This record gives sequence, C-alpha cells and structure tokens, in this order.
Amino acid sequence: MGAARAAARPRRYDPERRERIVDAALRVVGRAGIAGLSHRTVAAEADVPLGSTTYHFASLDELLVAALRRVNATFAEELRGSPALAGPDLAGGLARIMGEWLGAERTGVELEYELYLAALRRPALRPVAAEWAEAVVAVLAPRTGPVTARALVALMDGIALQVLLTGVGYDEAYAREMLARILNGGS
Repeated sequence: MGAARAAARPRRYDPERRERIVDAALRVVGRAGIAGLSHRTVAAEADVPLGSTTYHFASLDELLVAALRRVNATFAEELRGSPALAGPDLAGGLARIMGEWLGAERTGVELEYELYLAALRRPALRPVAAEWAEAVVAVLAPRTGPVTARALVALMDGIALQVLLTGVGYDEAYAREMLARILNGGS
C-alpha cells in the first residue's frame, strides 16, 4: 500500500481552485444554460480533475449557490460604487445604471437572470436570490426608505425581464419616469 501511495501524484497546493471552479460554472451556464451544467462540464472548463468539483461542491445546487452569490456580490458592489446614485436625480441614476447593465454583453445579463430565476425550481437558491434583492434594497434604503427601495427593485426587475424576454429595446426615459413615480409617491 505504501508503494502505491508513493507512485500517486503529489497533491498540488491550489488555493484558487474553488474560485476557478465557480468561474468555470458561470462560463458553462452562460454558454449552455443551467441544463448544460454538470460536475463534468465544469471540471473540463476549469481544467481540474472531476474530483475537485465534487470535493468543493457536493451538489450542483451548492455550485449554483456559489455562482449566484458571486453574481450578487458583483452587482451590489457596482451599485454601491456608482456615482449615478450619488446625485439628486435618483430615478435618472437608476435608469442610467439599468441602461448600462442591459446594454452590456447580453450573455452576462441573461446568465444573471437565469441563475436568479433558477430559484423557482431549486429551493436551495431561494435564499441567495433573496439576498440579491436585499443587497439592492440596502443600497437604496438610506435615500428612499426600505418600502420604496423594495418597490424600486421590483420595478427594475420587471423592466429588465421585459427587455430580456420580449426583445424590445430598453427605454431609459420610460424607466426614469416610472422610477420617478415610485419615488414621488405615484404622481
């Protein structure tokens, strides 16, 4: 038995392997959708042994949770750091941010929503999807209060989904007007 161990490949210290696996999962889902995600496809994309994916993520749901958390954190950071939210016209700033986000590479936006909406069928993702909404509310609430912030998030989600699902172009002026109505109490 000792000889077999000596012949085995030595373990490499690879502290970024878990993060590379999450990055690979995001690429796989971006290219092939959640239906194309498996430990095998992720291992091939990350160029790691299959056992590494199952070592770090016992299930695909665990891997999807990590991927959705990564997407959530990225969006929340971008929102927190956006100068568009610091100005007096919050509706205009939010509409501009949405336009930049929806105008970016469509695959990335679709990936984010596919992961977010996967929570409908995968209960393990529901708390993480809720974390996204709460993170955005936390950014907006100091300026609007939590109730208004939740309404803004709901409207932004609705507009984004309509753009993604219908193929109709994003109308920044419309988004600004609707966001302003929420901010101004419906008037």
